[in-house]
Order: sequence, then structure tokens, then C-alpha cells
Amino acid sequence: ERALQLLELGGSVEEDCIRIARCFEAMRQRCCRLEQDGRRVREQLARVEAERAALEVKLKHARNQVEVEMKKRHRAEAELEKQERKLQLVFESLMREPLGSGMLSREQCSVLSAVTGQCLGAALAPRRRSSAVDESCQSLLSHSDISYDHTEDDVVRS
Repeated sequence: ERALQLLELGGSVEEDCIRIARCFEAMRQRCCRLEQDGRRVREQLARVEAERAALEVKLKHARNQVEVEMKKRHRAEAELEKQERKLQLVFESLMREPLGSGMLSREQCSVLSAVTGQCLGAALAPRRRSSAVDESCQSLLSHSDISYDHTEDDVVRS
């Protein structure tokens, strides 16, 4: 009886084994795909990590360059302040000269007064960091506007 039961189940067992074998094959193929995906993702991760490391190096260099440029800017601003102070002293000295002394004409005095009011007033204001250079005074002080008097040179040489 048992043998008959096995024979009767035999057709069904065989089909079950085939189904199980097909499931194993599908699982094996799925595992192969997942393994390939894992390799591909690990390679992609390695590329991205290498790119990240390269970008970190670039960022470090850029930060160092910014620091160097900021130091240069601070030195330049300090030099600018120093030169502005010197220019102010020259302007003050020139403005103290009497009008009739022959050093400055009336027109030059008015130009210096205007420059002193506009440029030096702004230059001596509390320091503000700006991205552009104020060149509004440049045309007012061109070298052709101020005549040079050689009479004092002769006195100094004597």
C-alpha cells in the first residue's frame, strides 16, 4: 500500500521537485545579479570616494589661497591707510600755505579744498570693506593740474 501511495504521489513529487529546482535556479540567478550589482556599487563607491578625496585636496588648496589673498588684502589696506594719512598731511600742509605765496593758484586751492572735502573725508571715515576701488579723486589730482615751482629748489641748493 505504501508503494502504491508513493507511486500515486510520484507524479506529484516529480512535479514538486521540478518546481523546487526551478525556484533554486531563479534564486541562483537572482543571487548572481545581486552579486554583480554589489560589485558595480562597490566600484562606483570607490570612484566617488576618490573624487571626494580629490575635491577635498582642491578645497584645502582653495582655502589656503583665500587665506593668502586675505593677508595680501590686509597688507594692501594697511598700506592704503598709511598712504591716505600721508596724503592728508600733504593736503593739510598745502592748505596752510597762504594764497599769495605763489605755491598754489586760486584754482588749485579750490581743487584741493574740493578733494580734501570729498576724498579725504571719505578716506578717513571708519574703514569699510569694499569690493571696488573708489577712483573718484584720480582725475582731480592728475600731474598736469599742479604746476611745479623750481624757485625753492634753487634756494635749497645754495
